[in-house]
Amino acid sequence: MNPLSPKLFDKAVEASGFLEAAASEMRVLSSMEWKESWRDKFLATKALPKPRYAKVDTGAARAAIADARQRIDGDHVVLNWLSGIATTLETTANLIDARGTKAFFQHSVALYGQPTQFMLDKTTRVLDLAEHMDGVLAELDFDNLVIAGYETQLSSTEFVRALRPRLTKHFGEEAPRVRVSSKLSAKASASSSRIRVRKDATFTERDIDQLLQHEALIHVATGMNGKAQENFQILGRAHAGTTEVQEGLAVFAEIISGAMDPRRFRRLSGRVLAIDMAIQGADFKEVYDFFDARVDEPEQAYENTRRVFRGGVTSGGAPFTKDMVYLNGLLRVHNFMRTVVRLGRADLIRVLFCGKMDINDLPALAQLASAGRLTPPKFMPPWAKDLRFLVSYMAYSSFLNQVKMPGFQAHYEEALRDVPEVWSLTS
Repeated sequence: MNPLSPKLFDKAVEASGFLEAAASEMRVLSSMEWKESWRDKFLATKALPKPRYAKVDTGAARAAIADARQRIDGDHVVLNWLSGIATTLETTANLIDARGTKAFFQHSVALYGQPTQFMLDKTTRVLDLAEHMDGVLAELDFDNLVIAGYETQLSSTEFVRALRPRLTKHFGEEAPRVRVSSKLSAKASASSSRIRVRKDATFTERDIDQLLQHEALIHVATGMNGKAQENFQILGRAHAGTTEVQEGLAVFAEIISGAMDPRRFRRLSGRVLAIDMAIQGADFKEVYDFFDARVDEPEQAYENTRRVFRGGVTSGGAPFTKDMVYLNGLLRVHNFMRTVVRLGRADLIRVLFCGKMDINDLPALAQLASAGRLTPPKFMPPWAKDLRFLVSYMAYSSFLNQVKMPGFQAHYEEALRDVPEVWSLTS
């Protein structure tokens, strides 16, 4: 792989600056916000919402992308990486411009994919994982998985108080600020400098671990590491091209650290199933009914449905496909981890923490890192700082893929057929 010449390197740095500026101009989710009054009206009437979106001028972003393209005209892995980001940002501008129309869906698919597309093995689809997890977890008695009294319920204030010292442990004086907010639809959200927690939400100790692993040690950490890249600050900026691997890495972190909860896994699966329903033509009311049968609160069913239809068409056929990236990204990240461990290239795992990126960007970023053009990541989760457990787990799990599950399952089904139930964990 040829090193980048000083002249091309300087152009790449300039292009990165223009791309970072373009990305900062386009805030996809905030451009698709829905008013609370639309929720109240739907829950009262069940009539399809008719969202109207504020005008967003993508002209400045498009001009910055054009400036970047003038500087990355060449055939080199680093220039190809930046060119790919430029294409992603152009598609993002198209997505924003197409809000509320059927054309929105095609741009969404180009950025985030759709549940029925095949992965690299030409066999696996994220829809398959969603259906599998939903089927396995659907009949599970979640309340019988935790011994009574083990789990403590926390208010938002108690949650923040417990989270702060854990953030300080990992980030020191650079720990992100944490505050309670009454203007938040999700239970929590994070940027590279702050974490917000919804005021009326309740939490558990596992929620602390989950937020620490997912939001803080992935999203916040990669954002801070990316902003420390003096030459390529685009690595500190989240954009549609980084979403899938960022979310996949964050969900993987929950699993490998033991912070994952089956309710959450089923919730992520349900989002994929709902997106597929909407693609097949289900309207907002039909998808709402799907979620309403799965959750206890109508407001939560509405929120889940809103995530699917924001920016798209509420009559069906053109949803926002972003929420499939959690499971699709998980599949990609997990298989990447398996592969690099098998190849003896676990060193590449830490490159993922240099900033916000896609796995396909690794060849370019590894070359920059090898040439001393990237700053090593300062903030990483413990399992990435010490890869011994991860490597052991991946080596073992790769063997499990060769084991024929049906034979074991049939044996244990027969052996356990007449075994009585024992202590209830909730009693």
